[in-house]
Amino acid sequence: MTMNRRNLLAGAGAAAASTLLARAAGAQSFPFVPNQRYPDPAVQILDPSFAKYRIYSSTVEQVATGMRWAEGPAYFPEGGYLLFSDIPNNRIMKFDEKTGQTSVFRANANYANGNARDRQGRLVSCEHSVTRRVTRTEKDGKITVLADKFDGKRLNAPNDIVVKSDDTIWFTDPLFGINGEWEGKKEKPEQATTNVYRLTKDGKLTAVITDIVNPNGLAFSPDEKKLYVVEWKGTPNRSIWSFDVNADGTLGGKTKLIDAADQGALDGFRVDRDGNLWCGWGSNGALQPEPTEVGGRRVFQLKGKPEDLDGVMVFSPAGKPLAHIRLPERCANLTFGGPKNNRLYMTSCHSVYALYVESHGAV
Repeated sequence: MTMNRRNLLAGAGAAAASTLLARAAGAQSFPFVPNQRYPDPAVQILDPSFAKYRIYSSTVEQVATGMRWAEGPAYFPEGGYLLFSDIPNNRIMKFDEKTGQTSVFRANANYANGNARDRQGRLVSCEHSVTRRVTRTEKDGKITVLADKFDGKRLNAPNDIVVKSDDTIWFTDPLFGINGEWEGKKEKPEQATTNVYRLTKDGKLTAVITDIVNPNGLAFSPDEKKLYVVEWKGTPNRSIWSFDVNADGTLGGKTKLIDAADQGALDGFRVDRDGNLWCGWGSNGALQPEPTEVGGRRVFQLKGKPEDLDGVMVFSPAGKPLAHIRLPERCANLTFGGPKNNRLYMTSCHSVYALYVESHGAV
């Protein structure tokens, strides 16, 4: 092809568009710069027992950016990729470990929030607005509806999801996806309570928890004898409750395991093979009771500084704080991935961060 001014401009325009698309999808260059010093000071050890989980020469990396609210990470080892939700943009994203590129996996995703990989390697998702259902994406791409009603009434806004070793699917159903127009469509709830559900292989849906106000993240202990559930509101602080799991799938023995205090925000979390809880953390947006003088104005400021809270908190199985992984954005959710299941992926506001650790996700 003969190069002329028109071709040159067209080529430059195409290159610019490609770069913008890559950046919008969360690929290529970022403003974030990994810390150059080992060990990474972003990993703060709060208890000496955590030292064995820190890799001395590993640092926090930003692997994707350009989202509006990143959530629901799920890792697929067969393909070496991470799927996660960008809720306000109504899409599920895909980060490919081999290429380092991020692309749109599914547009018009019904404001999907939580995602998980089932035991057969299929994607299960919480569509937490518009459709308000739990779906499974088959290997051929077909979408199967697993649950959209309970007792003949529509679900609230399915939020987070986990698949147990017996192939039962457990998910939370708070109100966030129908509370406003930012993360979906504002609608009136039909359920009287905000529940945690258990879905069996034959399609039977049971409300196993009905007395938690807006349940959020959930996960099982490695032996699956405990179910942990975040209560977003009502205790009065955000908390993680521990439940005994009975052989028939019912729950008992409710105990408060972790209290986030009046300024911390618990959201999604995962459990490692040793039973430690790796929890998304940040400011809960609560305001100080009295305003302070800022630039000539009386401003109601946040309780606690987000820059001191944002990241991941790690707790022992007994609820003891072990570490804080500091991030420049609030972490909403996380998962373990990578070929060795030792790479922590953290979905955090606009970005996804990753950190190799000497720990492995419980599966």
